[in-house]
Amino acid sequence: MKRWNGWGNADTDYPVPPPALDYLTKRLGHLDPAPDSPKETSLSAVTESRLPAHPLADMSVEARLTHARGQSMRDWVELRYGRVDSFPDAVAFPETDEDVRGLLKYARNAGARVIPYGGGTSVVGHINPSKSDAPVLTLSLEKMTRLLDLDETSRLATFQAGVAGPDLEKQLKARGYTLGHFPQSFEYSTLGGWVATRSSGQQSYHYGRIEQLFAGGIAETPRGRLEMKPVPASAAGPDVREMMLGSEGRLGVITQATVRVRSVPEAEAFFGVFFPSWEQGSDALREIVQNELPVSMLRLSNPLETEITLILSGKSWVGLADRGLRTIGYGNTRCLLVFAVTGSTRLFKRTRREVAALCRKFGGLFVGTAVGHTWEKNRFLSPYLRNTLWERGVAIDTLETALPWAQVREASRAIPQAIVDAMSKHNEKVLAFSHLSHVYRDGASVYTTFLFRLTADPDELLARWNDMKHHASLTLQKYGGTISHQHGVGMDHAPYLPAEKGALGMDALRAVCRSFDPDGMMNPGKLL
Repeated sequence: MKRWNGWGNADTDYPVPPPALDYLTKRLGHLDPAPDSPKETSLSAVTESRLPAHPLADMSVEARLTHARGQSMRDWVELRYGRVDSFPDAVAFPETDEDVRGLLKYARNAGARVIPYGGGTSVVGHINPSKSDAPVLTLSLEKMTRLLDLDETSRLATFQAGVAGPDLEKQLKARGYTLGHFPQSFEYSTLGGWVATRSSGQQSYHYGRIEQLFAGGIAETPRGRLEMKPVPASAAGPDVREMMLGSEGRLGVITQATVRVRSVPEAEAFFGVFFPSWEQGSDALREIVQNELPVSMLRLSNPLETEITLILSGKSWVGLADRGLRTIGYGNTRCLLVFAVTGSTRLFKRTRREVAALCRKFGGLFVGTAVGHTWEKNRFLSPYLRNTLWERGVAIDTLETALPWAQVREASRAIPQAIVDAMSKHNEKVLAFSHLSHVYRDGASVYTTFLFRLTADPDELLARWNDMKHHASLTLQKYGGTISHQHGVGMDHAPYLPAEKGALGMDALRAVCRSFDPDGMMNPGKLL
């Protein structure tokens, strides 16, 4: 069963080792968990539906509550403190494109707004209904999960857009293929959601971001069906497919997606390398990518994240490894790189050797697969850490950007510092740290995580979080970074989008939305 007020499956846990709790208490101060508001309190706040009956629409208070919020910090505060005050009037569960078209007609006739819903994993407010005089229909694609076609000659697979990551990979693997798109939300996020938010998987350096994997598809819009033909390339004017990428439900409902798939790789493994400093590690990453070594993933943690990662792992060998690393000169400034190699057996061996040699050039200590395997094993479990930390009095949130290499080093220090400075005004401590999670020839993604204490007062908690988020967002834009590398815009990032797109660019986006959705019925308040 899925948690109604947290991440993931209710039966899955990510225990926090006692030494890690001691560490967090020492760094943040006394931890005082806030009691959760009971589910019954939130259910009792669900008001009567304003929509007429429909055979595919569920108007139960349970369905309306469990589709009212996603996974943003604001969502968590509202759910955990019993403050949810807006709900969809119904949740519909179509099974075909025809069902979606009928539901859009039903919503239009009822004067309703429509929120497309995939896996509910948004961390920036994509799926939240706003308070409005108009009724709201949340349109869940959870029953639209089938593999519709597999063109093995062209290596194109067409899926219904509601398929979640594990089910998508299972259907492909049975035929010997993989998409290779593995965001941290892989367990629940969906193909349509990936397209609508321009998602990036953890191994996108090898497999490609979703915009490189998305070849075409179908969207049902308020003005009719949009077909995007899956051609390898085109010079036939601006790409309508690109308009749907990152559209966040504003243009319509993506119902089918054709994606570029590959054969399941012969070999894959994850490795660890320690560097004496952030400077040496980031220089090594830049040289690896600019020399085009065929790795599938590079993830470099700064010193604080390296320290916390090892403590939270709870592994018995961490203490011994720490003493050994310090003995040979890898002390408080050490940084951990996890890299993956994916492909043929022959390429695998050569790439592993070449990456290890290049890392040694920058002082890197290659430590084999122990650290890398631990990271790989936990990579889709780590979101569950939000649940266990919250229950012990610690909130955790993230933000991410991408910048040119010339700004990466300075920005990766300035963004966490902006968070620390913002929290100091509240006389509170925060642990803020970053890693480089995706790399490109011209730059990298800086992904920042911050941990801070809960408060008994939800308004105070949100005020602290908002200050940290705001100052970090201004800082990353100061250094020329995008407001979002992989999480999309939603509601949380919308105030910062004009600074990135410019006035003319924003006008163009509004015009595109009006063209597909002249009455403004699709997901209002998101993106724009």
